[in-house]
Amino acid sequence: MTGFSGTTQGAGGEAPQDLRGGETAAARGGDGRSGTATDRLMEEVVGWNNVEKALARVRQNKGSPGVDGMTVDEMPKHLEGAWEGIRRQLLAGTYQPKPVLRREIPKAGGGTRKLGIPCVLDRLIQQAILQVLQPIFDPTFSEHSHGFRPGRGAHKAVREAQGYVQEGYRWVVDVDLEKFFDRVNHDVLMGRLAKRIADKRLLGLIRRYLNAGIMVHGVVVECNEGTPQGGPLSPLLANVLLDEVDKELERRGHKFVRYADDSNVYVKTQRAGLRVLEGLKRLYGKLKLRVNEEKSAVGRPHERSFLGFSFWYGPGGVARRRVSRKALGVMKGKVRRLTSRNGGKSLKMAAERLGKYLSGWGEYFKLAETPGVMRSLDEWIRHRMRAIQLKHWKRGKTTFREVRKLGLSEELAAKVAYGTRRWWWNANMALKIAMPMSTFDKLGLPRLSRYYTS
Repeated sequence: MTGFSGTTQGAGGEAPQDLRGGETAAARGGDGRSGTATDRLMEEVVGWNNVEKALARVRQNKGSPGVDGMTVDEMPKHLEGAWEGIRRQLLAGTYQPKPVLRREIPKAGGGTRKLGIPCVLDRLIQQAILQVLQPIFDPTFSEHSHGFRPGRGAHKAVREAQGYVQEGYRWVVDVDLEKFFDRVNHDVLMGRLAKRIADKRLLGLIRRYLNAGIMVHGVVVECNEGTPQGGPLSPLLANVLLDEVDKELERRGHKFVRYADDSNVYVKTQRAGLRVLEGLKRLYGKLKLRVNEEKSAVGRPHERSFLGFSFWYGPGGVARRRVSRKALGVMKGKVRRLTSRNGGKSLKMAAERLGKYLSGWGEYFKLAETPGVMRSLDEWIRHRMRAIQLKHWKRGKTTFREVRKLGLSEELAAKVAYGTRRWWWNANMALKIAMPMSTFDKLGLPRLSRYYTS
């Protein structure tokens, strides 16, 4: 067995006693529970194998330092000297988490999303808690819940939604929760957790994480509601809270799919959809959550967006997936920023930056069943790239010389050089011959149409 820094612990290769203490069968990979007893979960949380597994995951995820400035790489060395005291505090129920560091990142649809960055030690402890609680809660969650669960993901959620549309459920109740992660009621959440967890030390620790506060511009702000996005434990807590709505929808026999706080219910008539929407408002209200009236609606599947996709009916009335208008708009806005002709960047540099974005976008949206749209996007992106090259050449003489090198005749090269400053028009004319798609393939710019698989 190796220690936190990767060095062998003890002559026999065992972990030191202060780290092994409290290890259970669950921490070693077994179940470790008798019946439904959950009053000794903290021993599982601090078990040696569980903590090492948590540390490996935290190091894999990397991430920025929290309020204490400690980096992920510094954590193993710190634990070698500090873990015994931390473990004792956790078992005694006296450990106090540090406030999370507030960061705001741009949202795809505009505005910003508030993230809370816990310090590395608290990320480690939260991950250790997650590894113990997830096997308890996850098997009881709804089959229609896909967010932040092992073996599930956005693509499975989209396929399930498509299946309902194919079955003839041609209206969708699209529900958006207003600032969900900021509005989680601590008392309601803790009440749901207490129904399944008997270990008061663990319940107390989770409550302290919820109440740890947020550091904004060097000032700690008290946190009386919400579970900050950014910690390993927040997604599980969200699923614990929202599972109550899932179970009620199941009881009523509704066709629905949920991914985190994005939930769609599929019905056959608009009237039924309006009834379901009113019912959902009441259900969420019992959890002290608020439905965003402006973004929630009953509409057709091709009008609404679910995880970036919408659905349309192709030949033979078969439901198909496509990138939603909103997601396409966001993507084009990002590409425009990365291919701005005023950035002063070379074609190679632009291709590198754009390639990173397109690789991730293409991998996610490869589920779209619209290869023609992807080919059109490829052409549009290359059009913008050619315009960058024209702007980079600037002068007509330079343009003439360079496109001649690319194989254009004198006549076509002259036409390109003459219209040098007509960036967009010129980039789609003769320059398209001089700089075909293969030019950008050599620069490593991925083609979105190649991600699609029928």
